[in-house]
Amino acid sequence: MNTKCNSNTNDVKRRSQHAFTLVELLLVLSILALLAGIVLPKFVGQGEKAKVKAAQTQISSFKTALALFEVDNGKFPLGKNGLNDLLVKPRYASSEWHKYLDQDTLPLDPWQHPYVYECPGRHNSDYDLSSAGPDGQLGNEDDINNWTSK
Repeated sequence: MNTKCNSNTNDVKRRSQHAFTLVELLLVLSILALLAGIVLPKFVGQGEKAKVKAAQTQISSFKTALALFEVDNGKFPLGKNGLNDLLVKPRYASSEWHKYLDQDTLPLDPWQHPYVYECPGRHNSDYDLSSAGPDGQLGNEDDINNWTSK
């Protein structure tokens, strides 16, 4: 009978030596939660920064296309729908006009809103070009435009 009792004790000791205790598991989970709390916020903000950079890059591309349009036609596209003149030949365009963007339609900003173009501009003498930014509302601090440097 003695050997049976010793055998059970040995089995329990062997099992406990190969398994994690609840305290060890809680400690590992706590460390993982702490690391996630430190690392995740740094990555969460990167998506919004990337969208802002994408909008700035698109505005820069529009500026290049608008400059080429102005060289070929003697003036920038007129009115609020002037960006369309980069894709579809307006009535006043010269024979030098060509398609100034590679797309078939005007791209939307990264938040799926149209870019706003005005010629003549209120902030620049030539034209104003902007994105409403993350909140979708024009006229506040998160706007991305061609008249302020960010």
